[in-house]
Amino acid sequence: MDDVTHSDMLCEAARRHLFVTDLDGTLLDNEGRVPPMTARVISDLSHMGALITVATARTPATVDRILAHTFTRLPLIVMTGAALWDRPHRCYADPHPIAPNLAGEAYRLCLSAGLSPFVYNLTDDGMLHVHHVGDISPLEQRFIRDRSQLLLKQFHFHSEMAPTSSFDATMLLLAMGQVEDVMKLGETMRLSIGLTVQAYPDNYDPRQGVLEVFAQGVSKAAAVRAMAERTGAEWVTVFGDNLNDLPMMEVADEAVAVANAMPEVIERADTVIGPNSEESVARYILESLGLVDCNDRH
Repeated sequence: MDDVTHSDMLCEAARRHLFVTDLDGTLLDNEGRVPPMTARVISDLSHMGALITVATARTPATVDRILAHTFTRLPLIVMTGAALWDRPHRCYADPHPIAPNLAGEAYRLCLSAGLSPFVYNLTDDGMLHVHHVGDISPLEQRFIRDRSQLLLKQFHFHSEMAPTSSFDATMLLLAMGQVEDVMKLGETMRLSIGLTVQAYPDNYDPRQGVLEVFAQGVSKAAAVRAMAERTGAEWVTVFGDNLNDLPMMEVADEAVAVANAMPEVIERADTVIGPNSEESVARYILESLGLVDCNDRH
């Protein structure tokens, strides 16, 4: 890629090809970082006019840090599609909050299952205020520690259940626990509440599970469709590894799974590439655009 520097090297068809990649377990390495070659490839191609973005369950508070050395010109799909993040202007776009009464109902269902969820409320200044009630598990302590010094997110801890007003402008409820408990709760909530519910194993410790609750209709799939329309893309390739990537894989023209993906994801994929530890997403994008340099091959 060192000699690929001119924007006219991308043909018109390449400029109509939208690439959307998950982060954890897909684009990121096993340390949760964007490897140097991947950062260079995505940055160079984005400067050339390629359509590359991410779709992640993460919030801008962590995505901004992770992509600090990676240039992208398209908005980022964050919080599983509950909003977009405009990096140049550092602001949210197209947010989809949960109705307060439904957020409260989802909160109570989590408590009844023995899980105290984090409640993410978005204020007009672009700050996410994350509320948590009660004791904090070791898993939650690690989660908080990794995010406690971020500029776009503030944690608030309470000893009692949050009042109804605390569910205003709620973008997400997130609960963590043993994977069996989380998957069971996810199934229960899908059957009993009119919201989008995602339950899946944690990327870094599959013994733990993650539950995410969003407004009805929120998904990576809906966000990918909207991004394709926004960019005028004629072909969409998505990359993923976990269960919450399946919806966007279903609406893509080409669904690509990394080799370390869950079996269900590999089964649904059109193409399986190398693992996330080998910068396989960046290599595949280069191959798709016909820009593979011999030095970049395995």
